Amino acid sequence: MEIDDLSQSGIRRVANYSPYLDQLAGVANEMGLRQRSNLVHLEQCLHAEWRLGQNSILSWCPLDEGILILVVPHYAIAEHTASPGSDPGLPQQVSARFITELISGDRQLTLTQMQKVGRLLSVEPKHIALRQALSANPVETKIIENMIRRYGINYVASRAVTLFDIVGFSLLTPFEQMTQLNSLSYSLNSAHAKMLELDVSINFARSSSGDGFYIWNRDNGIDANVNLYHFMHLVLADNAIARSKAVAKSVPRLRACFHVGSCYEFHQAEGLNPTVHDFIVGDVTIELARMIEAAFPGQILVGDFMADLSDQINDATDSQVNLDAVRFLQRAQKNISKLSGLMISGERVTAIKCYLTGEQLESGEFNIRRLNIRDKHGLTRTAYNAKINIYRDKAQPILLGIEDKKLAGTGMPSG
Repeated sequence: MEIDDLSQSGIRRVANYSPYLDQLAGVANEMGLRQRSNLVHLEQCLHAEWRLGQNSILSWCPLDEGILILVVPHYAIAEHTASPGSDPGLPQQVSARFITELISGDRQLTLTQMQKVGRLLSVEPKHIALRQALSANPVETKIIENMIRRYGINYVASRAVTLFDIVGFSLLTPFEQMTQLNSLSYSLNSAHAKMLELDVSINFARSSSGDGFYIWNRDNGIDANVNLYHFMHLVLADNAIARSKAVAKSVPRLRACFHVGSCYEFHQAEGLNPTVHDFIVGDVTIELARMIEAAFPGQILVGDFMADLSDQINDATDSQVNLDAVRFLQRAQKNISKLSGLMISGERVTAIKCYLTGEQLESGEFNIRRLNIRDKHGLTRTAYNAKINIYRDKAQPILLGIEDKKLAGTGMPSG
């Protein structure tokens, strides 16, 4: 009973709180005051069902002058996808794929779908009475989708993530650690500002890895993933310039990894509310963590991935077309012209070249070296060594990454 009381008192304390008020203020001409008030009321009701993080909200659908929502305890999601026969006391099994599809993409269902999902999960949909019926305004629907995601778990099948790691972080004093993390944060913000100046969209998010940050683009699709790769260039360039000017240990030496893979996104509880910022965990972060352990100071590693192209395929029969890491980098090089005119440290960028390294062949061309990385668990994965060269008008070029020839004899075998 104390938990229930705390939850209810928490609702009252956040009665005037909603992370979507800024969004609502930006669309004042599209929605009236009553409609905006209606959404604030919905936010409070979702918070009550969330119960300080005990529950997850899976889906929703409009019904009369309210909405239906599907609420399940967090542990129930794992129970429903447990291996058949693992525990006779577990509820009726549904496939992991079913749950994955349920927490992927849009969360709005039809009434028939909501009832069917409820029966499969043995959960009765809950009705939330609103002050007025929803208008089906696209902006209103988008805000509700964001609300539902904030109080649930979200699965993304193909998400690009980069990991920036501070070399020798554990050997620094606490003050130096704080200073270097702050320097890296500034480089992230500086790179973001530069891309916005060129109208290159990146809605980046960050999550601490302890020694650095995981960075991803909240936007989905191949272009969003490519933009994140370019974002990594600019972060490393800003850091390189800062290191050249630093005297004390105020600027970190970095190593970085880039990979595309699946992940779960969620919002941790902070006090009585879910955080506004999201967190990720999944295959993509696991692969990055294993790769970064093998990376050398200053090195840039790119994982061996398949990036989803379905967002750009019109023919449904071709929806499974993917882009491997090599072709992904070729695509990134082709559209890098969008960064033309960029100013770095007061000098205009004239060209950027990003490529995967390899040995020079007799023909004079270069192959692409596949690196075999063996982690502490004895598992082996493939990665590529990446180089990024940024050329400027009157200044020395910024050369990021390490040369392929420096990999010889380092203990990083190639295949």
